[in-house]
Amino acid sequence: MNHDLAITDIKAYATSFPLPKDGNVRLGIGRAIKKDAVVVKVTTAGGLIGWGESHHARAPSTIAKLIETTLKMLVVGENAADVQGIWQKIYIKQLASHGLGAGTAMAMSGIDMALWDIRGKATGWPLYKLLGGACKPIAAYAGGISLGFQDPAALIEEAQLHVAAGYKAVKLRLGDNPKDDLARVAAIRRAFGDDLVILTDANIGYSVANAREVMPGLDANGVAWLEEPFPAHDYRSYREAKAFGRVPLAAGENHYTRFEFSRLIDEGIVTILQPDLSKTGGVTEVMKIAAMASAHKLPVHPHTSMTGLNMAASVHVLAALDQPGYFEGDVSKNNLFRDVMVSPLPYLVDSAGNVRPLEAAGLGLEVDEDFLIRHPVIEGPSYV
Repeated sequence: MNHDLAITDIKAYATSFPLPKDGNVRLGIGRAIKKDAVVVKVTTAGGLIGWGESHHARAPSTIAKLIETTLKMLVVGENAADVQGIWQKIYIKQLASHGLGAGTAMAMSGIDMALWDIRGKATGWPLYKLLGGACKPIAAYAGGISLGFQDPAALIEEAQLHVAAGYKAVKLRLGDNPKDDLARVAAIRRAFGDDLVILTDANIGYSVANAREVMPGLDANGVAWLEEPFPAHDYRSYREAKAFGRVPLAAGENHYTRFEFSRLIDEGIVTILQPDLSKTGGVTEVMKIAAMASAHKLPVHPHTSMTGLNMAASVHVLAALDQPGYFEGDVSKNNLFRDVMVSPLPYLVDSAGNVRPLEAAGLGLEVDEDFLIRHPVIEGPSYV
């Protein structure tokens, strides 16, 4: 096989599909009406192709355009194996000075993921081996866009499906109102007992007063973390909320690059770190974030994005960490990006609630490019 790894082309597919009215979920940020993604294809002179996912930023056409114009011009001609050099080039030329900030971080994340996919295919190794990991079990929780603002009986019914599938932990959506949020948490605890790990995510839907009201109840129900009660940049509110209870605070899916995580770690307020491989700078950057976290004995629990590419990559990365946290299993209904766009399935949950990385080279996935062509972007907001 010709392993000329010079990058000859980069293509970004902005892609969407609508959610059925009976299949969308109401969260703290609104009701989900469609799923968006940006899928990145990197081609080398030797014919190797790598695939990655950039988070859609709720503006998928914008992210795809940035990839296919500015970033493509910076990266074409570079050696795909030089992930550090390419990352640094984009950082210096685009991200660090007057670039599109978080948008560039998301755009470069998909390129970086695709480069690691190429490296794996060039060597014949799965990503976890390239990163120095092993095919070990990783604890998973039932998350994704699911378990939203339902009445307690319906919530218990949904959670039962995930527990039956093997999950030992579930993540409930908060941010509705403190009374109903606590009622849902208490209902799940009563229904499943102390053996089920309950995680919660407010999707930035809380005020400081809301957090003060709910955190004692979360403590009483043994909740393992409260995720993003406030926007990522609202360090003052996180600092205040730390004193309201014992439940650990979680954040990181909306923090970009190791530089923002450096502050998050140094503040010592958020102890559940959740970088997203499709947002914060790709595999290359998440490994650096994980190294910083390891120095503080903090596990890393990657946030899952939309497609099987991110999901598979997240399991690979967790299998290479000395402080692996949970894998966020996407249990949302009818996710074509997980079930149809890629093959095989990006992960399987066993009866012990664990996942393992795929064994094929690179990410271990094939992408149906025709699917991407058949599902062009649907413009407009993802949540209403």
